[in-house]
Amino acid sequence: MRHLVTIAVAALLALVGGSGVAGADGYAPAGRPGPALTVPDLAKSLRCTADVRDATREPVLLTPATTVDSGQNFGFNYEPLFRRLGIPYCVSDSPVDPYNMGDMQVRAQYVTYGIREMHRLAGRKIAVMGHSQGGMIMRWALRFWPDTRGMVEDVIGMAGTNHGSVVVPALCVPNCAPALWQQRANSAFMKALNSGQETFPGISYTEIYSRTDEFVQPNLDDRGTSSLHGGGGTVTNVAVQDVCPLAVPEHLLIGTMDPVTSALAVDALTHAGPADPARIGRAVCGRLLMPGVDPVTGPLTFVTLTAQVAAQLTVAARRVPSEPPLACYVTADCP
Repeated sequence: MRHLVTIAVAALLALVGGSGVAGADGYAPAGRPGPALTVPDLAKSLRCTADVRDATREPVLLTPATTVDSGQNFGFNYEPLFRRLGIPYCVSDSPVDPYNMGDMQVRAQYVTYGIREMHRLAGRKIAVMGHSQGGMIMRWALRFWPDTRGMVEDVIGMAGTNHGSVVVPALCVPNCAPALWQQRANSAFMKALNSGQETFPGISYTEIYSRTDEFVQPNLDDRGTSSLHGGGGTVTNVAVQDVCPLAVPEHLLIGTMDPVTSALAVDALTHAGPADPARIGRAVCGRLLMPGVDPVTGPLTFVTLTAQVAAQLTVAARRVPSEPPLACYVTADCP
């Protein structure tokens, strides 16, 4: 009888994806259900195109970077491109933190809602695609709300801060916004995010980075901060320079106007599995802008966006003296 009970418990743990009663490293087991969502105005956080409902192809949830909202990050580039290509999409924003400078644990609740609601509307698995913080934050939802894993087919990160950045600490002397504290390399947030496993089976991950990114570093190769390894997901870690060796996009450009990044993202969305750099024609290396960006207004919008980013990093955002504490649900011994 005891032997049968042991077998049953082992089978249950395997089914839910947990590593045991307690996380081996002090964090929540990978299969433990996530907590109830407690942030306000969840429905206000999601804006979708009409064709997301009962979608006939994989729809995309767009998640913006630190210092900007979705309209600024994607309104002049990926939104018009997706409309042109017939790709349904939603954008996720935080009603309480429009520029994503606050505690990213709060932001992740809105992303979790976005994944669930978009999956419900579409009636099929979705892609989650984002820039910088937005290229990483969906992984917090997947890590700590395991029901979302069966709802996501593709994760596409553009310069995602998947392991933090060694550059960010210089912005936190003596203090900085909560989201910057959390995006330092080796922050408590990053250790929790990457605890247990970095990817999950059944999900394709396309992680796009630039070796000339001035903000998300180190990113010299696929051992850098944006790249993911292990865990069972299917992963492509790719530098834009792997496709176009002479490309030199900086951080903001990667998620807004870079043609190589756009080509890789669309490749992932239009093929099974993650992006394959071998499918990207080298003609992309001669382009200045990604499709969807107006050649006249696009660069002007980019200049305005650069000023917005600088203002948020230096004077506009609320600054705090230390990193926000980890929520109880992140830990192994949370009731």
